[in-house]
Amino acid sequence: MKLKHSLLVAGIVAALSQTVAANDNLAGLHADMLGCDACHSASMQPQDDNLSIENGNCADCHGDIHEVAELTASAHVNVHASHFPGEPACTSCHQAHQPSVNYCDACHSFDFDLPFAGKWQRHEPSIAELAKEQADRSAALALAPRATTDIVVVGSGGAGFSAAVAAHDAGAKVILIEKEPVIGGNAKLAAGGMNAAESASQAALGIKDDVEIMIKDTMKGGYDKNDPALVDVLAQNSAGSVAWLTAMGADLKDVGRMGGASVNRSHRPTGGAGVGAHVVQVLLDNAVERNIDMRLNTRAVEILKDDNGAVRGLLVKGAHTGYYWISAKSVILATGGFAKNNDRVAALDPKLKGFMATNHPGATGDGLDVAANADAAMRDLQYIQAHPTHSVKGGVMITEAVRGNGAILVNREGQRFVNEITTRDRAAAAILQQSQGSAFLVFDHAVRKSLKKIEGYVELGIVPVADDLVALGAKAGIDGAALSQTINSYNGYVAEGKDAQFERQNLPRPLTQGPFYALEVTPAVHHTMGGIAIDASTAVQGTDGKAIAGLYAAGEVTGGVHGANRLGGNAISDIVTFGRVAGEQAAKYIGK
Repeated sequence: MKLKHSLLVAGIVAALSQTVAANDNLAGLHADMLGCDACHSASMQPQDDNLSIENGNCADCHGDIHEVAELTASAHVNVHASHFPGEPACTSCHQAHQPSVNYCDACHSFDFDLPFAGKWQRHEPSIAELAKEQADRSAALALAPRATTDIVVVGSGGAGFSAAVAAHDAGAKVILIEKEPVIGGNAKLAAGGMNAAESASQAALGIKDDVEIMIKDTMKGGYDKNDPALVDVLAQNSAGSVAWLTAMGADLKDVGRMGGASVNRSHRPTGGAGVGAHVVQVLLDNAVERNIDMRLNTRAVEILKDDNGAVRGLLVKGAHTGYYWISAKSVILATGGFAKNNDRVAALDPKLKGFMATNHPGATGDGLDVAANADAAMRDLQYIQAHPTHSVKGGVMITEAVRGNGAILVNREGQRFVNEITTRDRAAAAILQQSQGSAFLVFDHAVRKSLKKIEGYVELGIVPVADDLVALGAKAGIDGAALSQTINSYNGYVAEGKDAQFERQNLPRPLTQGPFYALEVTPAVHHTMGGIAIDASTAVQGTDGKAIAGLYAAGEVTGGVHGANRLGGNAISDIVTFGRVAGEQAAKYIGK
């Protein structure tokens, strides 16, 4: 029975802190206090890779993550006040028979107070290394499949969830697997918006847009390296994707602009809240409502084919249940990119060696390796994008919407040096040319109030603030006098409606309402434009130039949609649109 009373829960938290010295892991502590069956079933072994029983027992005793968050509130960073969609499993961080780790450490550099915790590090063998486990793999394949379904979706980001929901609604039975202990992929981190042309939200706001303009913007942003057929699918279906999400409960009524767009088309929740976590939450809710089988801590290892080369299933490895195979008529790869794998990134683009990444820790490129082993063709792998505004302090990506809503970029000398809403590659290159390879996003209180996402940055304590610009410069390390002159000049451009310095197209507001803020940023690897070659139906193309029967792919694991450079706001549109297409096409392929 859950201990609802906060004093009882607080007592358990206190007991944890008092007994750290006596135990080096949580299993020892719980065995001393309550016995092994406080966590485990009668078998004393995990029953599934989600650790459903173990996590359920955690919540029964300590409360859910929201209750625990209330007890662990702090001035800035509350590790239990998660920004992840859904309810992250306790075992994502709290290990039992080995030292615990803090999953947040995989991205952030804040200090976290967690009993029995060590610094998070990935100890994950590559797909090539797993190939050496031939005896275990052969033994698993010699057995009957542990599960049988119509379609297996690999990846729980926006593309994977969109594919799973769309395939289910087309009549297919679906299993969704995810190698991480949490859902959402990179989508849960996306903040700026979801590009769409000719949407109902645009019409309601009096915004005139056209699919052809979105196509031109996307091709121009990608330096015409994009596959025109894929760009056409993206743009033609973009408004339909917004409507599809809206029908499932999404709020995409706020429309702004991101770099490279010539029209306001970046859709996001009312008030400018982060779009990615919201979209994933809506998709998760709908997947749960449809009772879709979701398996975490489960890696795709090998696509299985029949004698004719068509998909017949997938070999997987569960973190707790080991190797087994799933019988399926189709597999959809939605595993995301590889920005978190700097060795792979640097091999393709040496100038990015050693760069931080904005991605979630699972973005290592597994999906590309699994696809390559199935003879899938690749394209555009050399095109890797750095996001220009990654916070120097804390390891937080700062959404492009901050600039879109009126912030400017200045260097330590207090000078603007670039059109703030140019394409990401140009903005990143310009920042790296400044002293110390970083710059500052400067904005006022009106910009802060225009975008809910900014509140999170302020709460994290990474944004210096002052009542006037000279004082702000002193706090942030910027020439305050020069900054004041720069802001005055910029405000004059806003009044005139024309940026005489850098030809910035949108000038949404002057920076006049104190207090003022400065956030230090530097580029970090953000998006990998290349990946698996697909056609307009998302069918994976083989190295022989023919489609691999039953194999589909969607999202950042694919190449061709964005060319040499992705426009901000096109990622969520990409993953939802092509995820839907993949789910529908896979269902059609198997005869549903």
